[in-house]
Amino acid sequence: MKNKRILLKLSGESLAKDNGTGINYHKLLEIAETIKEVMNNTNLELAIVVGGGNFWRGRSNTQMDSVTADYIGMLATTMNALALNDALLQVGVESRVQTSIEMRQIAELFIRARALKHLEKKRVLIFGAGTGSPFFSTDTAAALRAIEIKADILLKATNVDYIYDKDPRKYDDYEIIQEISHLEVIQKKLKVMDLTAVSLCLENNLPIQVFNINKVENLKKALTGEKIGSIVK
Repeated sequence: MKNKRILLKLSGESLAKDNGTGINYHKLLEIAETIKEVMNNTNLELAIVVGGGNFWRGRSNTQMDSVTADYIGMLATTMNALALNDALLQVGVESRVQTSIEMRQIAELFIRARALKHLEKKRVLIFGAGTGSPFFSTDTAAALRAIEIKADILLKATNVDYIYDKDPRKYDDYEIIQEISHLEVIQKKLKVMDLTAVSLCLENNLPIQVFNINKVENLKKALTGEKIGSIVK
């Protein structure tokens, strides 16, 4: 495997317990051990953006201010970032957390030059708090950070094996899409990532690989460049 810089997008749900909430520490340590194995045997430089869906799924009532709800979601992603960082440190992987909102007691503020230094020193870099602005998803944060750090690819860890032309959980006549362009994803309104994220990747020629994180061996395959899941390029 050539020297490659990767941005991995992990949803909050991929870290959750079976009921979809909280943190499954067994799963977290499995992910950390897989990252350790890959980092020890390759020249990979790895950054991770985490979601917060296991803690927060948006406004709990229609009266809540949407900006407040988004900021709560950003704090949820930071909790996941700290938990993942702790798991990596437990297994012996040097890592850092950077957040888009200043939280100096618990994490570094995102500064691009510092982020690049961490990656060059083979530290796993975990980004929390999304973009730091409301109305932008963690998918968009992943695309933005991937472009800022000049990642070679954005890995989207999800709970399905491929990209499909329609939801395989609702329809029996779905088709698997193993390779597709960014423009086709936008035109067909496929739910790969949100429109802003896909548009950013299109404009910056950044490929997106979608794979199923529920099979932990898939993470190793994706990180080491094996053909798995679907690719958008």
